[in-house]
Amino acid sequence: NFKRMVQETTKALKVVQEMLTAFGKGDMEALKQTLSDDAIWVYHGTDGIPYNGTYQGKGGAVKFIMNIMANVEVLDFQVAKIVADQNTVIVLGSEKQKIKSNSEVLEQKWVQVYTVENDLITRLDEFANTAFSLQLFQK
Repeated sequence: NFKRMVQETTKALKVVQEMLTAFGKGDMEALKQTLSDDAIWVYHGTDGIPYNGTYQGKGGAVKFIMNIMANVEVLDFQVAKIVADQNTVIVLGSEKQKIKSNSEVLEQKWVQVYTVENDLITRLDEFANTAFSLQLFQK
């Protein structure tokens, strides 16, 4: 039982690392290969943040990333820590973005919680200081 838990944790960690590597390279085809067909990505924010919301499927995940890229220039993206426990992988990080509409610079920490099933990412829940983000987008 413990051995199975360790194997599950290792596999979940590996697929999230593959996804983050593909994201870092801008390789959306490789990124899609780490996702289940019915994956759900949720950015827990508020209306007024252009990429806020729930995105479904592989195409939805790519649309989420494209929405970010359409609205901000990513100046820095750092993964600080990854914690994995069975089929849950938690990624802590930070980012620095320049908002294209007004040139405001958004610097914030974020938490991403991934659920992995059958060696594919089935869900992402992302949390950040969205009240702060909203203020900058509305300037």
